[in-house]
Amino acid sequence: MILYNVTINIDKEVESEWLQWMKQIHIPNVLKTGMFVDHKIYKIMADEPQGTSYSIQYFADSMEKLNNYQLHFAPALQAETLENYGKHLVSFRTLLESVD
Repeated sequence: MILYNVTINIDKEVESEWLQWMKQIHIPNVLKTGMFVDHKIYKIMADEPQGTSYSIQYFADSMEKLNNYQLHFAPALQAETLENYGKHLVSFRTLLESVD
């Protein structure tokens, strides 16, 4: 299993609106690509005066699907996020592989 983790720090003044947009629009659009089998969203428990951080986790069952997502779907979905909230957030992405 491949975990595609997106960590986002969002300004507090738009946090509620952004979180609703993520849950109702962005995450469903990511899942509609068919490249992920599940997702989770976590609020990072840290007191940050500039904003609030979240971990958005998407689970893919192969690197092939993740690469397909990054090549064919991610650019447009990331551009939409930046268009809507770009001046209010910073983000970084991490790939993790499950080890048994």
